[in-house]
Amino acid sequence: MKKAYILIFIFFGLIAQAQVFKKSETHNDLKLSSLPYYSYGKGLGMTSADSIFQLNIRFRMQNRITYMEKEGEEGAYDAQIRRLRLRFDGYVGNPHFLYVIQLSFAPGDVGEIEEGKNINIIRDAALIYRPNDNWSFTFGQTKLPGNRQRVNSSGALQLTDRSINNAKFNLDRDFGIQAYYLQEHKDAFSYNIKTAISSGQGRNWTGNNTNVALTGKLELLPFGTFSKDGSYFEGDLIREQDPKLMLSGTYHQNNNANLSQGQLGEQLFEARRFNALLLDGILKYNGWAAMLSYMNRMTDDPITNGVDSNGAAASNYVFAGHGMDYQLSYLFPNNYELIGRYSMQKVQDELFDRNVPNTNQYSIGVTKYLWEHAFKIQTELTFDELRYQSGNQKNNWYLRVQFEIGI
Repeated sequence: MKKAYILIFIFFGLIAQAQVFKKSETHNDLKLSSLPYYSYGKGLGMTSADSIFQLNIRFRMQNRITYMEKEGEEGAYDAQIRRLRLRFDGYVGNPHFLYVIQLSFAPGDVGEIEEGKNINIIRDAALIYRPNDNWSFTFGQTKLPGNRQRVNSSGALQLTDRSINNAKFNLDRDFGIQAYYLQEHKDAFSYNIKTAISSGQGRNWTGNNTNVALTGKLELLPFGTFSKDGSYFEGDLIREQDPKLMLSGTYHQNNNANLSQGQLGEQLFEARRFNALLLDGILKYNGWAAMLSYMNRMTDDPITNGVDSNGAAASNYVFAGHGMDYQLSYLFPNNYELIGRYSMQKVQDELFDRNVPNTNQYSIGVTKYLWEHAFKIQTELTFDELRYQSGNQKNNWYLRVQFEIGI
């Protein structure tokens, strides 16, 4: 009888334990269902269990060392963190409402802290509404729909930096409203129309404003879209099985601009109105990639006059002129890539007369892709020819090694 009581006690004890386990399991399920879901791909993604918000986190870093020799100067080297970026994107409330935030921390990105000027940590801060696959509306600060090399991320370049023409004639980030109409198809004729109305003052501008910038861009893809958004990175890393071509043109007008390059450059003594025309062509096929670019900034009177900080008469100018870039590359099966680029830049006559040089630049590079553009090692040798109105010529060159890593 005693043994029977013991067995009955053990039986009911097991039942009680089972009930406790069942309640605990149910309770844990409730906890787990309230946690976010994680995904890994282009960055680290988190989506709330109720799908009310999504957050994707990415970073990238460029470290470089450069040895340079400028004619008439002693050779020197420069070692720096060229870029250090942190990016957040996703949606809140509804997948049609997206956001993008990008912050920069490297000294070359932020720039020197100057009295009376805002710090440049914020690169992108924009809200995007995409009601369907064809329309997209953006409000905030981000890149204008300008030349292709500028629209591409600096982390998606084949050489260690953009061309000299991109440095002088590109459209940079600006605050405003953008509207895109997209007609993209994989293997059929496609086109995109992109427009923007922006402040014309560039990144992180505050204060009263009298100028406005208008931008319109047309993109044509005769053979359909590139694989894996290949129009947004240089080089044929995908090895397109069929030829892919993009032709694009941008027209930009900046009214009453206060900076020498519109969204970039030095403060002008007088506001100026100028126009810009940007044309691009990209072709990719079976490891080969070719790019052709034309950039032009035009203004009737680029010279502005005023007084400097010491009260003395001074002048500066809108950087007006035009340039061409020619770039060709081939990606070998072992993911080494050989790249060549030639750039020609000619300034407007008024600037040339002020001893601003015309420039030819020749670059050759070798890149090893370890994980596409996200993890790569780049080497570049560049030679510059600077020709002045006086007839003088200066030759400069540099050799650079750059590592890039990101997610």
